[in-house]
Amino acid sequence: MTLETSAENRSFGGRQLVLKHRSEATGTEMAFSVYLPPQAEKGPCPAVFYLSGLTCTWENVTTKAGFQRDAADLGLVVVCPDTSPRGLDLPGEHDAYDFGSGAGFYVDATEAPWTANYRMYSYVTEELPGIVRSSFPVDMERVGVFGHSMGGHGALVTALRKPGLFRSVSAFAPICSPMRCPWGEKALSNYLGGDRDAWRAYDATALIEDGCRTKDILVDQGGADNFLEKELKPELLEAACARAGIPLTLRRQAGYDHSYYFIASFMPAHLRWHGERLRG
Repeated sequence: MTLETSAENRSFGGRQLVLKHRSEATGTEMAFSVYLPPQAEKGPCPAVFYLSGLTCTWENVTTKAGFQRDAADLGLVVVCPDTSPRGLDLPGEHDAYDFGSGAGFYVDATEAPWTANYRMYSYVTEELPGIVRSSFPVDMERVGVFGHSMGGHGALVTALRKPGLFRSVSAFAPICSPMRCPWGEKALSNYLGGDRDAWRAYDATALIEDGCRTKDILVDQGGADNFLEKELKPELLEAACARAGIPLTLRRQAGYDHSYYFIASFMPAHLRWHGERLRG
């Protein structure tokens, strides 16, 4: 596997990188960003993987969220992958913002024509961690995951399914139960087919109901989010965690919407959350 550096910038004493490689999971070229804090020059650091939302790439959070200052202070590596394969031009792939290009939903598709390339779950839980392990000074025993909206869904799902990989998890305005919202129903039916039982493997509330566990969860949700009631439904995650005994810190932030203004406002708190859990 050849890893190509396409951009590098100094930031708060560390290095912000953008990299490209040929992915075995997706069969396409994939790009991702990595922030290496100054502490990485002396040895392996803990890391957090950030999963972005609908329509996004690695670039949105890397340029808009302002995480570099806090990551440098905390000594955290921040890894930001893309949200779907690129360059395929499959039938209907680019027709809508909420399915196909930019909307991989962090699943491994089982339905044609998506199954060969739309394997973002394998990419973010197997291939990309392997690349990070072999290419950067990261302590892979101390890794967390977080994300926004569709990426918040991905973060919750991957943490619940891979607790040995991800020791901490948080989310900004996550899609808490894609089985029970229009975005999720559209994506899961097309990627996974009509058997709703198969969808449970990619639904955080269903995974909790089915016995998956993580130590604790932090969620920030804007009270002025246009998607709150129809698509996000944090009350479903709240109920599932309460029944399962999973400590959930759900902070309803009055007046905040779904944008990166919201994410940037609470990014420092999320990085501290992960930093506290990934120490030692």
